Amino acid sequence: MIALVLAMLWSRRGQALTVALLTLLGVAAAVAAPAWLRATDRAVAAGQVEVAPGAMKTFTLTQSEPDQRALVGQSRPQNLEDTRGALLGLPGFSYVSAAEYPALGVDPDITRRTQFVYRQNVCEHLEIVAGRCLSGEGDVVIGAATAKRLDLKVGQSIDMAFAVLVHEPGDTYWKANGAAKPLLVAGVYRVPRPQDAYWGGNPYFATYFGAPDEPMFALDATLRGMDHGVTQLSVDGIAGPDALAVDRLPALNTAVGALRAQVQGLGEGITLETGIPDLLARIDQGRRAAHLIVPVPAVALILLSCLTIFLAVGYGTEGRRPELAVVALRGARWGQRWWLATGENLVAVLIGAVAGCVAGQLLVNAIAAVRFPGVGADAGLDSLRWAPLAALAALITALLAERRQLLSPVTELLRRAPVVRRAFGAIALQAGVAVIAVIAAVQLFVTGGTLTGVGTFASALVAIALSQLAARAVLPTVTRFAARALGRGRPGAALAGFQLSRRPGAARIFALLVAAVSVAGFAACAVDAAARGRIMQADLGTGADRVVSVQAVGRQTLLAAVDRADPDGAYAMAAIRMITDPGQPAGLAVDSTRLARVANWPAGDARTAATALRPRAPELPVTDGPTVSVDLTATGLNPDKLVTVGIVVGSPLGDEVLPLGDLAEGRHTYSREVDICRPRCRIHAIRVSEGDGNKDIVGAVTLNAPQAAGWRANSPAALRPDGTIDLTAVNGIQDSLLLQPVSTPATLPAVVAGAGPGDPVRGLDGRPVPVAPVADLDALPGVGRPGTMVDLDYADRLATDGGPSSGAQVWLNADAPGDILNRLSAAGLVVTGDQRASDVRASLDRQGPALALIFAVVIAVLAAGLAAGALVLAGTVDRARRVEDLSALRAQGLSRQALRQATLLTYPALVAAAVLAGLVIGLLTWWLTGWALPLSGMDPPPLPLPGWPRPWVLAIVTVVAGGALAAVAWLTGRRTLAEVR
Repeated sequence: MIALVLAMLWSRRGQALTVALLTLLGVAAAVAAPAWLRATDRAVAAGQVEVAPGAMKTFTLTQSEPDQRALVGQSRPQNLEDTRGALLGLPGFSYVSAAEYPALGVDPDITRRTQFVYRQNVCEHLEIVAGRCLSGEGDVVIGAATAKRLDLKVGQSIDMAFAVLVHEPGDTYWKANGAAKPLLVAGVYRVPRPQDAYWGGNPYFATYFGAPDEPMFALDATLRGMDHGVTQLSVDGIAGPDALAVDRLPALNTAVGALRAQVQGLGEGITLETGIPDLLARIDQGRRAAHLIVPVPAVALILLSCLTIFLAVGYGTEGRRPELAVVALRGARWGQRWWLATGENLVAVLIGAVAGCVAGQLLVNAIAAVRFPGVGADAGLDSLRWAPLAALAALITALLAERRQLLSPVTELLRRAPVVRRAFGAIALQAGVAVIAVIAAVQLFVTGGTLTGVGTFASALVAIALSQLAARAVLPTVTRFAARALGRGRPGAALAGFQLSRRPGAARIFALLVAAVSVAGFAACAVDAAARGRIMQADLGTGADRVVSVQAVGRQTLLAAVDRADPDGAYAMAAIRMITDPGQPAGLAVDSTRLARVANWPAGDARTAATALRPRAPELPVTDGPTVSVDLTATGLNPDKLVTVGIVVGSPLGDEVLPLGDLAEGRHTYSREVDICRPRCRIHAIRVSEGDGNKDIVGAVTLNAPQAAGWRANSPAALRPDGTIDLTAVNGIQDSLLLQPVSTPATLPAVVAGAGPGDPVRGLDGRPVPVAPVADLDALPGVGRPGTMVDLDYADRLATDGGPSSGAQVWLNADAPGDILNRLSAAGLVVTGDQRASDVRASLDRQGPALALIFAVVIAVLAAGLAAGALVLAGTVDRARRVEDLSALRAQGLSRQALRQATLLTYPALVAAAVLAGLVIGLLTWWLTGWALPLSGMDPPPLPLPGWPRPWVLAIVTVVAGGALAAVAWLTGRRTLAEVR
């Protein structure tokens, strides 16, 4: 019996090969899905490690070593250096030890300290611009800006002493707390890469007194040799190339957890700070998104494969009806009859299943080698976990396809044209699929898009259910068309129509073609919508082609530095991310005069918006020279209740709040000299506040100078109609009474996106500032939605903090020169980050969703292959009988033209209808279920990401899929035509 089955297999080897290939595609999809997930897991990890900032690849151990001078006669407690060997066992990491404490000796201003620092191998990371680096005990190197400010020279001797911070009522200053040590200025340095991983998370170069701090570096022996107190010790672990290798990440996560537990167990004040868990969490997030996306197209292809096998086996068995009738007539037992009927297809299915296990992994290996060079696919037996289920589904499908021929009587098998039955079972099955599809779609809506359980099958089930509905709607139309064509004397078109409508498998072929095209259309929607979303994240999310982050800096300093770097305003724009309360729209202050040329604007005219952000307004009052003064007349003061006055000024050299002293009865000028006001300063505000501990302030003040167009107060009740200031208003204000020039609108013009028209923002000084929307966009550059954008200069005019702002940035367009970072550094800015939109796009392209969608493209191609295989099989099975029928009609006078129509138009017409219906169903399936796919990751950005593909993409998919299937159909019909005599 086995030999007979093998002989049958060989005699119809073309048909058997088709069934085996169809099974191969289904099982290959079942194997490729987990295999692709394994490859994607590795690629996501490798991509995120490559683009992660240095802070995510390091860890820092810190400890405050107590004052050793207080431990005379006592045993020294264990410190970080003593436990270093026990703590630092992470493979692939290099370690940098450091120590630091504050000191005095070179800066005459006792409110400023010098940070005295030892850092291992520091000379390798400094650029010496004068003198030499450290070579012995007593050598120090100082920063270039510090050397210029304090007029220090190479070779100069200095005395440094350990310092402590002293807090006294109304005053804070540094005081020497140890014997001075003579030191030699060996060299002057600058730091070429302050954001390099070598510096770890240490704030050596943070803003200090409005400018980047510059430590004084020395050798460890120098620090130890000075009479000093509390010392801050640290060890930074810096990941090498092998430490974050894909295969080591699970072990690294465990090791970091063990290190944290070890540190906590020491109980010696040692703390651990690391960004490695954040990096691993980002990798895990990308992997989770990929694990939700990949099964969706995989399930669709597996179900399509089962439908194709059902169709292929059914068509093949249909062609063997006379053969099966002869077997039944010869009195074969039911078991023999069953084996002879099913054995041929079952063997083909098993061969295809085994080949599919290998083909699926090889397919993933080939794509991974091209797409993820150097990462590998990590092939393993785990990839085969779905293969048995897919193979079993194929076997069951093959048996179900043959059940009708096995159970039909001999008289039915001998009929030349099988009866087309309106089988209740088929209708019930299709209704069941439709019900399950509805349940799956409803579950997606109810759970908010959770792709678990039956939700994973939602897209595939919806597409198949709608395809079956389309088949039931189209084929009766084809029957009516054929009848009308016959009545009008068009036998060719009539024969083509009847061939489709009277064949039992025609409806299944049409449903399969529609489902295959809908899968391709769904994949096109996902891939293109995701690609457009990544472009939006990169361009609009970044804000400009390139965004350079700088250390905290004064607003006018930032504007002036950008103007020096780009005097023509052609490619650079200053911006500051404003302080935002949780749950409130993000705020962004920009130099609106350069907005249109630099920012990636989402829609509309950026010039119109920029003009609206900065309406005409008088300039702020200014001072001439370094002397800042205020002319006030005070009356009715209580001499026992002190009132202090101060002024907030700003210039390109910085911003300051200057105390001018206590108010005195009568008219007086209160003045002070300040270096930042050379050559001049803008006056932002005059501050009037209570003296220490004073309450119940009384009196009035008249502001004689400086002159301004007008003044307003943060307490409206403070300004009397005659222009005097009622000091009793000070009693009800938590901080100070602020008098500000009316040179800037009290309500800032703002471009908003999703923010309420009356929602205030926190100004640059943290105080609430009302805004008036002048434009409403879908999303703001660099902010997204909701958000608020205001003019930086106008926002600075309202600020009264007199200090630098964090979140300072310089936005650049594509015309920025290659040396722009050097230009910004020369202008006095300290670069801390450099983000390019192209780098963001490259990073997004290597995250889980983008990599998972590559598999969707593969699935779309395989689905088209399944549809083409089904067409070939249907044409092959039908060919012998159609050739016989058409040859007889040809002998009876059927014209050659009608014959060509009957053979060449049958399946191409079916393909044309299926492609159009499949495209519509694919779009409908995307609308119903596509929104649940995490195309932008598990935590999408606050941007109005596109939800639909571009029309031209759908047009290309339609043309390619339709053209390929039509070509297969035409070639199949042409072969039939060639055999008709």
